[in-house]
Amino acid sequence: MRHQRGTSYLAIMLAVVGFAFMAKVAIAVWGPYFEDRMINSQIREQLVSAPKNISPAGFVKEMDKRFNMNMIDIKFSDIAQVNNDNGLRVEKNYEIRKPFLLNIDIVLKFEKSFDQSSVQAK
Repeated sequence: MRHQRGTSYLAIMLAVVGFAFMAKVAIAVWGPYFEDRMINSQIREQLVSAPKNISPAGFVKEMDKRFNMNMIDIKFSDIAQVNNDNGLRVEKNYEIRKPFLLNIDIVLKFEKSFDQSSVQAK
């Protein structure tokens, strides 16, 4: 019994540093993922409410209005391409770089495609 001492100060310090590192990763990644989910929901809602014959330029204009109302600081034309071949189709493809630690950045890449006919069918 007298040789058992419990956790050392070094082990406790390493656990605290590990927890702090994981918290920093979670905080750095949470914002962009949350914003991407908002962007996806705004695209889906606009595809559902838009008429079938909306032009790609009209769709982009409406999406910029939605982004402005929801305080999303990205221009829709910078992250997505809209075409009207066989129905309205939106291709979202962009990446975000977040400074993480000293000269280390986290790069988050978001890709998704939406089709008006399949979104309206749901």
